[in-house]
Amino acid sequence: PQATIDRIREELVSERSTDQYARKQASAARRREKVQTEYVEDFVTAILQFLKFPPQHDAFAQRIAQAVAAHATPVGSGTVARTKRIPIERRAEAAVIAWMRHQTTAYDSMKIARVKGERREVRRLLAQLSREILNHYRRNEPIPPDCPLRTAIFSESLQKI
Repeated sequence: PQATIDRIREELVSERSTDQYARKQASAARRREKVQTEYVEDFVTAILQFLKFPPQHDAFAQRIAQAVAAHATPVGSGTVARTKRIPIERRAEAAVIAWMRHQTTAYDSMKIARVKGERREVRRLLAQLSREILNHYRRNEPIPPDCPLRTAIFSESLQKI
């Protein structure tokens, strides 16, 4: 019945126009923002633990963690960082590898055959390359100036200017 629908709509409009409702909404928004901020901090920490760079690369690791978290943690982003099905440590690892796939390789412009398993194989190979790059930093080996990770982080920094 249309009369019932109209009555409920009017009650809803009336309820939403009160100061009490506005305060309740503002409080809920603050609570969500606090939870989100805490999650981003926890996620950055998990990324840093995954990276395990030596102290001389701390600043660089921090930049990577911030870049990955900024991309992966927004509510509604649909990224692996938002799932609750896997532990945060695995989410952090997957987010770093995914970010590197898009930022340090030509993955986005690759023509991948529509053959079962082909995309998965390409992603596996790119993940292996990403891990090798990370291992250079972990072992504190000399980093070439054209390191794709360094280039990606430098480009990210320039985009913020």
